[in-house]
Amino acid sequence: MQKDYILPPILTAKHIANYLHISERRAYELMDLKSFPLIRLGRSKRVNRESFLTWLQENENKGAC
Repeated sequence: MQKDYILPPILTAKHIANYLHISERRAYELMDLKSFPLIRLGRSKRVNRESFLTWLQENENKGAC
């Protein structure tokens, strides 16, 4: 994870991909996980920054990411 990368309040797959150093395709796969805190806006997928970071920490501890 990039600690100095500033995340906006609402994240897209591109933000997640850049933060985790993964492809956008993989970011969309993460966003499709049942446990992921997804916000749907029509066909768009978004996530609240704080919810994402909490989810990431919880799954990092489980080794589930």
